[in-house]
Amino acid sequence: MFKLFGAVIIILATTWLGFEASRHLSQRPRQLRQLKVALQSLEAEIMYGHTPLAEAARKLSRQMPKPMSLFFESFAIKLSAGETTVKSAWSESLSEIWRWLALKQGEFEILSQFGETLGRHDRYHQQKQILLAITHLEREENDAIDKQGKYEKMVKSLGFLSGLLLIILLI
Repeated sequence: MFKLFGAVIIILATTWLGFEASRHLSQRPRQLRQLKVALQSLEAEIMYGHTPLAEAARKLSRQMPKPMSLFFESFAIKLSAGETTVKSAWSESLSEIWRWLALKQGEFEILSQFGETLGRHDRYHQQKQILLAITHLEREENDAIDKQGKYEKMVKSLGFLSGLLLIILLI
């Protein structure tokens, strides 16, 4: 009886781990799309709305779902406080929220490099920097979609099958 109960718990735990890994794979493309939309909205606010960066970030925090909204909210708060530069406010906000994102190191580098140029140039050069970041994020999104298609189902199955293997080895 205890062996059966233990086997069920092992199967449930490893299957849950497989589904969590799969969820991580499916969240990455979605978050990359959200980032692209956020940067496009930021471009519109800068180019056409002539909105100050802190106010644009505040608007984005209200428009975006979590965890992206938390990033832009933190960025807006740091900018409004006026005690820091745009570059450091961006990098601090990115570091604070990074653990909640399903993104990889490549995306972190893209966003960090974008943050270094943010607020340093005129509107037209800033637009070029935003479009460059969006292009890089599109490339990463295509890679994430490929990986999701290849590995999502496999990771789910691997979680269940590793639980079966563990049970067989323990019995």
